Amino acid sequence: MNPGFPPRSALREFLASESAGGMLLIFAAILAMIVANSALGPAYEHAIHAVTGPVLADKLGPMTVHLWINDGLMAIFFLLVGLEIKREFVDGRLASWDRRRLPFIAAAAGMAVPAALYMAFAGGTPGLAQGWAIPAATDIAFAMGVLALLGKRAPTSLKLFLVTVAIVDDMGAVAIIAIFYTAKINLLALGAAALVLGIMVAFNRTGVKSLALYMLLFAALWYAMLLSGVHATIAGVLAAMAIPFDRTPGAPDSQTSPLHRLEHALHPWVAFAIVPLFGFANAGVAVGGLTAEQIFAPLPLGIAAGLFIGKQIGIFGSVWLSVKLGIAGPLRGATWLQVYGVAMLCGIGFTMSLFIGGLAFPGEPLLVEEAKIGILMGSLVAALTGFAVLRLAPLHPQHDAIEGAADAEIAADGDVRDISGPDVAKGLTT
Repeated sequence: MNPGFPPRSALREFLASESAGGMLLIFAAILAMIVANSALGPAYEHAIHAVTGPVLADKLGPMTVHLWINDGLMAIFFLLVGLEIKREFVDGRLASWDRRRLPFIAAAAGMAVPAALYMAFAGGTPGLAQGWAIPAATDIAFAMGVLALLGKRAPTSLKLFLVTVAIVDDMGAVAIIAIFYTAKINLLALGAAALVLGIMVAFNRTGVKSLALYMLLFAALWYAMLLSGVHATIAGVLAAMAIPFDRTPGAPDSQTSPLHRLEHALHPWVAFAIVPLFGFANAGVAVGGLTAEQIFAPLPLGIAAGLFIGKQIGIFGSVWLSVKLGIAGPLRGATWLQVYGVAMLCGIGFTMSLFIGGLAFPGEPLLVEEAKIGILMGSLVAALTGFAVLRLAPLHPQHDAIEGAADAEIAADGDVRDISGPDVAKGLTT
């Protein structure tokens, strides 16, 4: 077993790193807002949009700092997302339909209701309908950062529910980007991308485990996707599906598994560098000259309503109905008020919402800025109210005993796979 990432602490380390990365993202977003609204604002804008060259794709023109971050570094973010999705589906908390059911239902409702609310507020305004997907996303790092501030008051089942819903949510966001936010297709480049991906899959099937080789092919796949018209970040998810993976039942890490090694290598860079850098480069909105009319315009109001109201209705409502109808068991060790608080936290759509906002209104910087205002408003209100609800909510009567059982599971095999229903081993129920 690889001493670099022992299985007994893998889950705890993952949750801790997500939380720490989320708090760093919060700091980066606040810093961007401060800088953008200070005397350094013009310098900030100049630095973000500074031309660095070269021209990698005619549709993008010369590369800028902003393009390198959003189209380049974020492909690595999506690579990590893809690795996490594959691991969870093959050998994790989403490995069976029983475990997938509740996160899938919650994530689907948590994307559909915000999109519907957005359309109700902004869909009737010409040119705004394409922003429907902006409030559909959940920012796992930001939400985990807020949840971490609660310490032991946040049940393990809620943390894992948030992670699994966000993973399914990310799948939906990737599909939305690929299907709805794709420019005119260059079939030759798309064919080249398919060829590179086919080579990666062939190497996987023949037992090739060299991560260096896969990363070189990932770079080629990214460039082909950049030229194809499909957003280049999708290359990250596709590449992840081709990375070899060794199943390790009862021990979530393996020193021989390329996927595990790559995920561990990427996670700190993504959590502590790429995502905060993306937040800093995209969250800077100058609010000095904003009027009430601009703040409550259809676009920002639709996004804010989708994130804050739509997410809590969609996620909490779907979980409540699933439990009442017997489709899934209740989250163990969590009260309904705590579940409601986490549903509010899912309204933090920061990273993915900002990303989709830029894709929804290409070449329209004023609409992109309006979208940022809505994202920041909705995410901020969701974070503050979700934290307040969870901080003030009474704990489950058996909170300490159930958390002790969860800690024992983590110590035994590095994971807590069943987050709903009774804890049979300890004779505990929710």
